[in-house]
Amino acid sequence: MKVEYTNRYNDTYTFTLQEDGDILWEGEFKHCRFGWPNVYKDAYQQYCKDIGSKGGHPMYKDTFTEEVHSGTYADAGHWIPSEINEKYASLVYSDTKKISMVDPSGGPYIASDMDMKYVDEAFKGRIVRSFVRKETGYLIQTYGEFDHLQDRDIIGGII
Repeated sequence: MKVEYTNRYNDTYTFTLQEDGDILWEGEFKHCRFGWPNVYKDAYQQYCKDIGSKGGHPMYKDTFTEEVHSGTYADAGHWIPSEINEKYASLVYSDTKKISMVDPSGGPYIASDMDMKYVDEAFKGRIVRSFVRKETGYLIQTYGEFDHLQDRDIIGGII
């Protein structure tokens, strides 16, 4: 299956579903933004070490990843970082070997964990895992929305 997508600048992209469920995205990527996933491991480990040395219990990693970017705005828009942000944000970095978002000028914006139905309904349920650069564009590696249910064990005859 092949789908054509024309963005607001009349640039045309093609999306071709591969046999394994991945999607080949081809077109002009001359003016394009990219994103890379943040890596929180070092920051979270240091935070856990610091909290543990005080006899405390660390927050869950998901909560930490939100807190490390938090703060408030004071008068005149002055940013005041949270205590967690102040201490650990400098330990968070981007993994520039993995692409998590591609956004050509005029669209379409496509990012990890996004359902490809936003590009075309024909791709509904194909969720973006990652991107691999190809000569003509990107291979969008995907998984099925319900793939995780296939790994369940049968317990007492109930799935």
